[in-house]
Amino acid sequence: MRIRKYDFDYGRRALLEKTLKGAGAAGILAPLWPLIARGADATKAYPDELVSIEAYTKGKIKPGDTVTADNVEIVKDLLDPIAYQQVKTMGRRIHIVETTRDVTKMFPHEYLEATLQNKGMARFDANGNVATPDGGPWIGGNPFPDPQTAEEAVANTTLSWGRHDFSMYAIRDWDIGPDGEVAYQYDFPWAELNVTGRLGKDKVFNGRKDLLRYQAVWFTAPQDTAGSSFLNTWYYDQRKFPDLHGYLPAFRRVRQFPTNQRFEPLVPGITFFLSDAWSCGDPMLTWGNYKIVARKPHLGAVSRNWTGARDANWERGVHGGPKGQTFFDTWMELCPEVIQVECEPVQYPRAPVGKKHVWIDVRNGMFVAYVTYDRRGEIWKSFEPGFSQYVDGDTVLKDGNHPAWSWTHVLCHDIQANRMTRFVQAKEVAGGYRSTYSDNGQDVYNKFLTVQAIQRLGAA
Repeated sequence: MRIRKYDFDYGRRALLEKTLKGAGAAGILAPLWPLIARGADATKAYPDELVSIEAYTKGKIKPGDTVTADNVEIVKDLLDPIAYQQVKTMGRRIHIVETTRDVTKMFPHEYLEATLQNKGMARFDANGNVATPDGGPWIGGNPFPDPQTAEEAVANTTLSWGRHDFSMYAIRDWDIGPDGEVAYQYDFPWAELNVTGRLGKDKVFNGRKDLLRYQAVWFTAPQDTAGSSFLNTWYYDQRKFPDLHGYLPAFRRVRQFPTNQRFEPLVPGITFFLSDAWSCGDPMLTWGNYKIVARKPHLGAVSRNWTGARDANWERGVHGGPKGQTFFDTWMELCPEVIQVECEPVQYPRAPVGKKHVWIDVRNGMFVAYVTYDRRGEIWKSFEPGFSQYVDGDTVLKDGNHPAWSWTHVLCHDIQANRMTRFVQAKEVAGGYRSTYSDNGQDVYNKFLTVQAIQRLGAA
């Protein structure tokens, strides 16, 4: 018989104490990151009720169970407010799996290695940008693997969205109207190239220390939208607005868009904005008033979400809503400790967003939930990601010599208009574009990530 050393609420009280003090290393029973560095069982850093959904709910919910309207009240405090409403009133179901013990499964291998190698080398310079001790740009991995402030937590995601030097995602999107019908369906590749904060030997792409990333998106289906393409060029200085160029086939030319169009859909029907990407689609210093409002356990779709063995194109089942098409099938686990960050768009006087909340898993520094509020303070939208190591039974997608890790799907719900955008990272979409996490020896910059490239892709 195992004798309990800590009472049931010890873990949650300890997380609350961290929040009130405004700092504290990840982990409760032991520091988390030394365990990760040794490849040890990361759940040893937390008491039972924070690593076992069965212990947390006193046996009412366990791995293998499904959260529905009948039992969602039990885990209401583990969900963001929109996810709770989806389950409570819209027929959403969430499948529960065990908490990940091996945190190496929550990173691309090279990214974790860089995080461990460079731990302790990051700081904020006088302008609020992440810098190395010599004042240069960041050199790869999470700059703050054990974040003490809201700014440190957000910097981990901002500096490398996809956690590869280059990624291209083949995205298949469905946009669901209030009546539950599919109103729009799009295919589009989304490409990201980190210029700094890189993992390979080439630490700064093309010598451009003044840039953080190039990001492009171009639509390949349906026919009436195919050719619309956009290029987002980020500066390393997080006080500067990105340059946003777009090619619209109807006008047959490239134009530069104003910054405030980061809060508008790129094409009709889609509910997510460039500002929503990765929960930090704008430079972090164009937002402000950062604060940690909570450290708490949370349900997050961080494992077992890749469907490579179940679907040839990595797509997934749907359910719920008026016509059974509103939500993706999703698997969530109990994340022992997330940092809930609040911030406001201080450099966007015309932004329709008043503030956002981001829930960040301290184990890998990636967000698991994101909710925006309008200028009146009313809840507006959620942007809920799913992540996974790309292993589905005996089917494994390799990224070099190791299993791949990436996002698998997103639910972006405008709850005020009751419109849902849901999309998957597919194996392939119209135009023959495939998801990849390497440039495979190609000149991806000139092929996808210049003004000339988006014009060529749009006119193709």
